[in-house]
Amino acid sequence: MNQRFQNALELIPQATPPVWMMRQAGRYHRHYQALRKQHSFLELCRDPQLAAETALGPVQDFDFDLAILFSDILFPLDALGMGLYFEDAGGPKLRRPLTPESLTQLKDPVTVVDELAFQKEALIETRKVLPADKSLIGFIGGPFTLFTYATQGSHKGGMKLAKTLANQILPGFYEHLLPLLKENIRLQLEGGAEVVMILDTAAGELAPDYFQTWALEPAESLARAFPGKIGYYSKELSESALAKCLMTRSFKGLGFDHRHELTDVLFDPSAAHPRAHFIQGNFDPEWMFLPAADFDRMLWNWVLPLTRLSPEERRGWVCGLGHGILPQTPEENVRAFVKRMREVFA
Repeated sequence: MNQRFQNALELIPQATPPVWMMRQAGRYHRHYQALRKQHSFLELCRDPQLAAETALGPVQDFDFDLAILFSDILFPLDALGMGLYFEDAGGPKLRRPLTPESLTQLKDPVTVVDELAFQKEALIETRKVLPADKSLIGFIGGPFTLFTYATQGSHKGGMKLAKTLANQILPGFYEHLLPLLKENIRLQLEGGAEVVMILDTAAGELAPDYFQTWALEPAESLARAFPGKIGYYSKELSESALAKCLMTRSFKGLGFDHRHELTDVLFDPSAAHPRAHFIQGNFDPEWMFLPAADFDRMLWNWVLPLTRLSPEERRGWVCGLGHGILPQTPEENVRAFVKRMREVFA
């Protein structure tokens, strides 16, 4: 286990934060590109040894403090019978998307749990090859994010269909999905994940009341089943949604994108109670494309306010991007990011 990450989980003040980036094993990286020339994306996910090799690459190359399970958030939908497949150009697709008519055809979650066992095995294999001083985490998709994929394929380009259908079938869908996600988390923890992140990227598209009932409450129900083991991330949250997340005590940690001032989230002197969560984030991933000199200047502008916080004030910080690494991100900037954080907070 990585001591910096463990300190962040337990909110122990420390000089140097752990560094981790979502999608750190992905298309931008030559290690991943070489594996994809030999194997399909599904093979990399479903073969535990290949998944471990994929997850290990960026840790070896960039010296991240932790690895994350290499997989995809949509496999629970496949287990429920929705026919997941991947197109090289078009991304994930579902042969049987969720409709009011197909809701009754979803498989019983109790009977399909074993279809996700490959993720447990992938974590076991990753831990075998991961250096002893590196941490390992898992992830699942947020319930509402999975609903948007189930109904309309993604949340890009608006969510009219998902929001319309939610009024009709969201509770029935959650009756199938939530028990399966709970078992999915259990499998990942059994496989060696120190924390499982709920990645709920579509939840920020919801109005505050619906964010509470359609996204946050079901995610909290999963977190309560595994106290101290679940983190929650969403992007494009409103200030009121951010406040709702900070008020909850169900999650071990919270992640926010670059739209929020990280120093304010880490340390609010007016808060009635001390912060109870580790905080992940939140450099803008699009700035990772800047030329070297501009990138370094922008990175310094971002980190300078954080250096003015004491280790106590920024306790629990897991340093990274506001969202995942984007395709074609220059590797040299990823390497420079990790190096600069270690230098600044030495």
